[in-house]
Amino acid sequence: MGQYRLLTILKYFLKSALIALVFSLPFTAAAQSPFKNFRNLFDIPKSYVVHYVKTPPLINGNIDDPVWQQAQWTANFVDIEGDPKPRPPLQTNVKMLWDDSCLYIAAQINDPNVWANLTHHDDIIFRDNDFEVFINPNNSTHQYFEIEYNALNTVFDLFLNKPYRNGGNAMINWNVEGLRSAVKIQGTLNNPLDTDKGWAIEMAIPFRAISLGNNVQVPKEGIFWRINFSRVEWDTKVVNGKYVKLTDNAGHNLPEHNWVWSPQHVVDMHQPERWGYLQFSKNSANNTFNLPYSELQKIYLWLIYYQEKIWYKQHHTYTPVLKNFELKSNVTINNYVNALKLEATRHQFIAFVTDKNDKITWTINQEGLVRQLDAKSGE
Repeated sequence: MGQYRLLTILKYFLKSALIALVFSLPFTAAAQSPFKNFRNLFDIPKSYVVHYVKTPPLINGNIDDPVWQQAQWTANFVDIEGDPKPRPPLQTNVKMLWDDSCLYIAAQINDPNVWANLTHHDDIIFRDNDFEVFINPNNSTHQYFEIEYNALNTVFDLFLNKPYRNGGNAMINWNVEGLRSAVKIQGTLNNPLDTDKGWAIEMAIPFRAISLGNNVQVPKEGIFWRINFSRVEWDTKVVNGKYVKLTDNAGHNLPEHNWVWSPQHVVDMHQPERWGYLQFSKNSANNTFNLPYSELQKIYLWLIYYQEKIWYKQHHTYTPVLKNFELKSNVTINNYVNALKLEATRHQFIAFVTDKNDKITWTINQEGLVRQLDAKSGE
C-alpha cells in the first residue's frame, strides 16, 4: 500500500474510544489506565511458523505443487481495521516455505472478476486489484520492504528506510534482485462474460535481496521476522466490455477495499509494529509461535510512542514525564519487574524499558525506531 492511501496515526488515535483488549496475555498492564484511550491497538498480531524444505516449489503459478502440501494456509484475510468492519466477501489465503536461499510465498486470491491493466515494472500496482507483501526482517519498524503484484504478474517493489509517518522515503528504484514469480489465472483475465474462480501467485524472495550490505541474513532456527500481506480490491462495473471502477457523484473512484492477513486496526499498512510474526523452523512438527518476552516489553515503548505523538500535537513539544501518560517508573511484565525511563527535548525523545533481572534494555525514539541497547557502549 502506497503513500497515497495513508491515514495519519494521530488522526486515528484521537478518534479512538476505550480499549477493548490489551494483549490477552498475563502481564499486569492489561486493561489498566495507561491504555484506556486506545482501541485494539495492542491486540496480538497473527503468527505463522514457516517450515524448511530441501526441495523448493517450482515457481510456475501452480500452488497445487506437492511441495506446497507441506505448508499450512493462513486464516482468511480480514478487513484492515479488524473486527469493527465486516468480513471480506472474497477469500484470500497465503502459505509459506523456506530453504537456504529464499522465502517462498503462495497466495490464493478468490475473485469472480479477474482483471488487471498495469504492465510496466514499478507501476503503482494498487491502482489495480493487487496482492501485497510487507517484510521487516530486523523487527525495528525501519528498513523494510514492500512488493506488490497484479494478476498480470506485474511487480512494484520498493524499500523504505522508515515509515511514511516518520518521514520515510520510498526507494522505488530499488529492486528485489533475483525475485521470481508466476501467476495462474483461474478463469479468464479481463473477460466480463464469464465468472472466474480467482488467481494464484507464487514467488521466491531471495534472502540476499532483502539483506542490507554484504551480510546475507539467512534465517536460523527460531528466528522471527515481521510480515504482513494485503489485498486491494476495487468495486467495478462493466462498461463496453471492460471493467471500470465505480465512482462517486464527483467522478472520484470509490475507496478501495483493504483486506489483510493480520489486522492493522488503522487504514495504513506502513505501521510495521502491527504486522504479523513469521518464525522460521526446521522442525516440521512445530506449528506453535510463542510470543517472546521482549515483545511484551515493547508494548510499553509503543504506548509511550503513541502518547508522545499526541502530546506533541497538543503541546508542540515532547515530554520527559511518564506521569503525563499515567505510567510509573516500575511496571510488572509477565511477573518480572521492569524499569521505564523517558528522556525528551522539544523535538526528540527516547524511552527505555529494562528488565531489572537480566538488565536487558529496549528503546524507542521519536521516529519509532526500536533497538536493544548495547550495555557496554550505552547505544
